[in-house]
Amino acid sequence: MKKAKIIFWVSTVFIFLFEGIMPISTLLFAPQYTNAGTKPLGYPDYFAVALIILKFSGALAILLPPIPDRLKEWAYAGLTFNLVFAIISHAVVDGNIGFILLPVGVMAVLALSYFNRNKMQIAKSERKEDGVVMRESIA
Repeated sequence: MKKAKIIFWVSTVFIFLFEGIMPISTLLFAPQYTNAGTKPLGYPDYFAVALIILKFSGALAILLPPIPDRLKEWAYAGLTFNLVFAIISHAVVDGNIGFILLPVGVMAVLALSYFNRNKMQIAKSERKEDGVVMRESIA
C-alpha cells in the first residue's frame, strides 16, 4: 500500500505539472506561444486554448482528493485521449520520433498514476469484520 501511494503521488504530481501547470502558465504568461505545439499540426488557434483549459482541468481533477471518483475516471480518459491523438497527429503530420515518443512517455506516467490509484482504492475498501476480509464496491 505504501509503495502504491508513493508511486501514485509522484506520477500524479508529474502529470499535474506537465499537463496542467506548464500549459496554463504558457497561456497566462507567454500567450504568444500558446499554439506553438498545435499550429504546426494544422489545428486552429482556438483549439490550443480549449486544449490547455481542459488539460489543466483534468490534471487538477486527478490531483485533488475530494473530486468524485466518476469525474476522476473521466479526467483520466480525457488526458489519455489527448495523448493518443497527440501521438497520431505527430506520426501523421511530421513523423518526428521525438515528438511521438514524448506523449508515449507521459501516457506511461499517467497509467502509473491510474493503476496505483486503483490499487489504493482496493486496499482502502478491504476491511476486516469478524476476522473475515470483506471487499466493498469501489464504483
